[in-house]
Amino acid sequence: MPSIRRIFMLAGVLVVSLVGCVLFLKGPPKAGAEATGLDATKLQRLDALLQDAVEQRQIAGGVVLLARHDRISHLKAIGWRDLEAQVPMTTDTLFRLASMTKPITSVAVMMLVEEGKLRLDDPVSKFLPEFKAPTVGIPNLFNGNLERKPAYREIIIHDLLNHTSGLTYRYWDIQPWTTLYRKAGVSDGLNHAPGTSRNNVRRLARLPLMFQPGTLWGYGLSDDVLGVVVETVSGQDLETFFRTRIFEPLKMHDTFFYVPPEKQERLAALYMPDRRGRAQRIREELGLVSVGELEFSATYPCEKNGRYFSGGAGLVSTAPDYGRFLQMLLNGGELDGVRLLRAETVKQMTSNQIGYLKTYIPKYGDSYGYGFGVHTLDGASLDVASVGSYSWGGLFQTYFWVDPKKDLLGVLMLQLFILGDHPLRYEFKKRAYECLVS
Repeated sequence: MPSIRRIFMLAGVLVVSLVGCVLFLKGPPKAGAEATGLDATKLQRLDALLQDAVEQRQIAGGVVLLARHDRISHLKAIGWRDLEAQVPMTTDTLFRLASMTKPITSVAVMMLVEEGKLRLDDPVSKFLPEFKAPTVGIPNLFNGNLERKPAYREIIIHDLLNHTSGLTYRYWDIQPWTTLYRKAGVSDGLNHAPGTSRNNVRRLARLPLMFQPGTLWGYGLSDDVLGVVVETVSGQDLETFFRTRIFEPLKMHDTFFYVPPEKQERLAALYMPDRRGRAQRIREELGLVSVGELEFSATYPCEKNGRYFSGGAGLVSTAPDYGRFLQMLLNGGELDGVRLLRAETVKQMTSNQIGYLKTYIPKYGDSYGYGFGVHTLDGASLDVASVGSYSWGGLFQTYFWVDPKKDLLGVLMLQLFILGDHPLRYEFKKRAYECLVS
């Protein structure tokens, strides 16, 4: 016979799941898969994908969300929020978004562009003078030294939005930039970074760029710089801007840089594979975890009085909250009567913004917009999504995509550190499309 404690726990999971549906999108809660053109029977196969992964100990648990026609089609919590403590996963579990923070930062920037407070062709030095007169590092093949040459032009806001700025990430381990970033104390935004993001950006600005602005696509700290630009232009720290201008209007009440103490019990435990590929919990007492040049902390979202707001990697959220943000984009900048952006601005964000350049993360799209990969060629990345779809993911295996042609969005929330993309991301997406019946 199940214990009283377990009965109450399971009852709580059911209540939270129902509340999550009520708070999400327009329309009645759990409108039903068929009402949004999805096959309910095939959705069970999608759930089985995660359930099998839990049973094989590939993951501890996860949350899946599909929405169509402004309504939730499917919202399911599977497995465990904390496997060791036997705390079940719930639909209101908080997940470390990592790079899924970037689209939100891009929206903040474009809001300021619409207000006329900055322009896409503005040099970054207009707001952050330390970026004046940038240099580019040229490796000398004969002596191994790095020669600094003046950049042909300054970095502009457009370069930061589409990652053609010449800034990189330390964890890519591209020498000699990784060593330069490490010696300068530049953080990638996933740990208990000292000071503020402005301090980090100042250290970054002293270093040479990896390539001439606008000439290549290179994934890096561009969004962290954008976050500081938002702070400078708005006169608010990034947390305040996000909360008052994006989260509160969209009713995203569970999205934070630093999780309030009363909600920290809902933060998912963080895992990584052991030698057998089985998910093992990253113990909080370990503090900083280092894998090569990548450094992260399992507890950074719970830091007391934290002031480092990484525009590229710092947010924590739930699947329903992030779904509301994506639905706003899918609706052309509006949700529940609240408009954050004009439809033409969203179209600009979700279009190819790098021209003939290509990304080196093709599974997210053959091109890049402002904050995510974009699919512009049919079958270009062997993806099931329609042309015009956009997607991105985070280091801890969170993932989303939006398909305007199918009026469909999907969110997968896991908390597993691996180097690369977990196959569950793409199998989840594939099975979601197999559920479409209209």
